[in-house]
Amino acid sequence: MKTMTVTEFHGALIAQGVKREDLALICPMCQTVQSATDLIAAGAGSNFDEVEKYLGFSCVGRFTGAGTPRKDPDGAACNWTLGGLFALHKLEVVTEDGKRHPRFEPATPDQAMQHALKQGGAA
Repeated sequence: MKTMTVTEFHGALIAQGVKREDLALICPMCQTVQSATDLIAAGAGSNFDEVEKYLGFSCVGRFTGAGTPRKDPDGAACNWTLGGLFALHKLEVVTEDGKRHPRFEPATPDQAMQHALKQGGAA
């Protein structure tokens, strides 16, 4: 299991160099790159503040009616959430008190920029 401190996690997101709505994370099950922009478009909320609780925790497919995770990623979002029974995530963010919180892994800066551009956003 990969771990990061909250500071390291925030640093990885800031390093993406995109607007906060375009901060990108990768679902551990379907491997799709997704952002708050995707969650808003899927109807999870109308702005960043409303979807932030889902970002990096629930796949955008939960809000689009996507099917369950597939054996092999096919580029489509799934309905995975890290709040379920199975712990199949790859990253835990560790808070100062030592508590571990499952999260989707941050995308690379290049992945985040490409995703933002594809979604009509810009850095």
